[in-house]
Amino acid sequence: MSHTPNEAPAANVAPNTAAAAPSDGDRSPSPGQGDGQNTLTLRALVTTKDAGVIIGKAGKNVADIRDHTGVKAGVSKVVPGVHERVLTITGSVEGVAKAYTLIITQLLAAGSQSSPTISSPPATQTALRLLISHNLMGSVIGRNGLKIKAIQDASGARMVASKDMLPQSTERIVEVHGTADAIGAAISEIGRCLLEDWERGQGTVLFHPGHGLDDRSSISSVRRSPSTSNTTFSPPTSPRMGVRTGSPAPSSPHSTNGALGAAGVGLRTQNISIPSDMVGCIIGRQGTKITEIRRLSGSKISIAKTPHDETGERMFTIVGTPEANEKALFLLYNQLENEKERRVSREQVASQEAAASGVPAAAPVASV
Repeated sequence: MSHTPNEAPAANVAPNTAAAAPSDGDRSPSPGQGDGQNTLTLRALVTTKDAGVIIGKAGKNVADIRDHTGVKAGVSKVVPGVHERVLTITGSVEGVAKAYTLIITQLLAAGSQSSPTISSPPATQTALRLLISHNLMGSVIGRNGLKIKAIQDASGARMVASKDMLPQSTERIVEVHGTADAIGAAISEIGRCLLEDWERGQGTVLFHPGHGLDDRSSISSVRRSPSTSNTTFSPPTSPRMGVRTGSPAPSSPHSTNGALGAAGVGLRTQNISIPSDMVGCIIGRQGTKITEIRRLSGSKISIAKTPHDETGERMFTIVGTPEANEKALFLLYNQLENEKERRVSREQVASQEAAASGVPAAAPVASV
C-alpha cells in the first residue's frame, strides 16, 4: 500500500494495454502524505487474465471506472513468464472503495475470478488480494483484533492475511472475501484505518511480481498454503519488521560506522525493529554482513545494543538518502528472508531425520 501523486498511473490507456502503474523504484511513501492526508493508494494482486478484464477492450473498462469514481487506476506491465500483475488505484477513500466494487462486479460478470469463490455458480462472491504494508497491519487489526472484527461485522466480508511478507518487499497479502458490495465496504473501512496511521507506512518496500528468482512460486504458496491463506486475521504475533521514519534509535548504537556523515544534506532516518534472534544473521561473523550492506547501500546503519521494548526486538537505525535507505532496507530484508528459509529447511531436515529414527523432533526455531 503506497501513496504519492506521481506514482499514480496515467489517465489515458492505449488500445489493448494497461495504464502501467509507474514505479518509484521499490520505495513507497505512506498513504495520505499529500493532499491533506486524504488521498489513498491501494494496490491489489491480480492475474493477467483478470487484468485483461479490468482494462477492457481498448482500455474501455478502466476508463469507465475512472470516469465513474474520479480515481486514477492502472495495471503494472506484463512480465514475461509471470502470471500476476499489480492493480493500483489512487483517490479518495470513497472513490477507491467504489472503484474496487465496480472491478469485482466486472470480474464476477466475466466469470474470470482467479481466487477461490465461496459460493456455487452463478458466483456472487470472490476474493480480492490486497497488498498491505507489514507495518500497517496493526492499524487494520486493532488491539486484540477488535478493529478487524468490527470491519468484518460491518461489511459482511471475511478477511484473511498471509503471515509472511512477500519476497523482497515489506508487503503482505490480505484477502478480502465476499460480494462486490461487501468487499467495497471493507475496503472503505480499511482505507480509513490506513490513512489514520499513514506515517507508519512510510518506506514500505513494494512487491513487484517477477522480481527475484522465486516470486512466482512464492505467490502460489501464499495463495494455497494452509499456514497463510487459511489464517484468519488476528492480532499480530509475528515479530515487527516494519519501517518507521524520523525517530532515533532508543539506545546506544552497536556500531556507528557508515558511508555517510550524520550532517549530510537531504538525509533521512528510518528505524526498523528486528527480533533479537535474527540480529546475528544480519551482522554476520565479525560484522562482515552488515559491513557489506553498508558498503552496497551507502547508508549509515547502527544497531541498538539492547532490546527497545518487551518484545525483545532491537532497533536498527538507517541514515542516508532515500535511495540509499531503500537499498539498505532491501538488503536487510533479503538477508532476513534467506535466514528464515535456512531455518525452515533445517527444521524440515530435523523432522525427517526424527521421523526416520522414531525420535520426536526438537521444537522448531522461532520464525520471522
